[in-house]
Amino acid sequence: MEAPVAGIDVSKDKLIMYFQGKLYEFPNDRQGFEEIRKILPKGCKVGIESTGVYHVNLAKYLNNEYDVRIINPFILKKFKGFRGKKSDKNDAKKLAELVVSMGSGFVTSDARELTSQWDFVTRSIARVKNRLRRDLVLLGYRDSLSKKNLEEVLRGGDSIVLAEVRFLLEELERLKTRKREIEKELENVVSKDSLIFTIPGIGKTLGCIILARVGDVRRFSDKKRFVAYCGLVVESSGKSVVSRGISKKGDAVLRRAFYLAALTAIKVNPVIKRFYEEHKGRLKGKKLITACARKLAVITWAVLYYNKPFDASE
Repeated sequence: MEAPVAGIDVSKDKLIMYFQGKLYEFPNDRQGFEEIRKILPKGCKVGIESTGVYHVNLAKYLNNEYDVRIINPFILKKFKGFRGKKSDKNDAKKLAELVVSMGSGFVTSDARELTSQWDFVTRSIARVKNRLRRDLVLLGYRDSLSKKNLEEVLRGGDSIVLAEVRFLLEELERLKTRKREIEKELENVVSKDSLIFTIPGIGKTLGCIILARVGDVRRFSDKKRFVAYCGLVVESSGKSVVSRGISKKGDAVLRRAFYLAALTAIKVNPVIKRFYEEHKGRLKGKKLITACARKLAVITWAVLYYNKPFDASE
């Protein structure tokens, strides 16, 4: 028997729930969560729109007893039939309809939360490293973070800058440890047999990130929708490719994941390597890597949508 479905529209102060033809309104707090729990049967599928951080506590509260689906606002807007007058009540109903339409393809809140944490930790590591390099220069050393250079720096006398270096090195180690923990947890919440891992350049970690953020790729009826969702739409002018840079719409975590994967794919993926060589004459730096990331996203969509392993000849 198919599990019942509910849709919950989330705002800062209130929750609008649609369930079995009825609409309910609750405060967005513990009391409201408990009222929802009294109404929904265990095992119910619950569609919740990703709304900044305001949906997170609700999703965590419901996750143990319900099949919680976090739905990106971009998907909600693109959902067929999601037109007409916008309202919290209409949105709640459409969320429920979307869960039914898309079946079991959405990712659990835990998986998405892990990807969000991974992205935050990864960016934090980059900021700490940049600050460390800055401090090394102030101390009169090379800006290298090699073990040899750091050991030499740490043998220096006491100073305010050196104290910060010691603090940042400890912080860097904590961040790296947490990053490894998250990556290990991610491996347990996504499919290890996914065909995404047949694509050269998409390794274990980034493959898990992409799968956890995307869920069921079949909800994207064409590659353009998928690329837009991944935040890799190019703003161009005339015949110029990437002339205005990358659009900031879409999923920022997916955009970074594909960008990082592209850096490796340029070296090991024959299709991306050929694309890189063909375009490096008119694109430079990040614009060229972003174009490669977009190409990699298209390949990923095709592999997952048609359920066929990567084939460089196609």
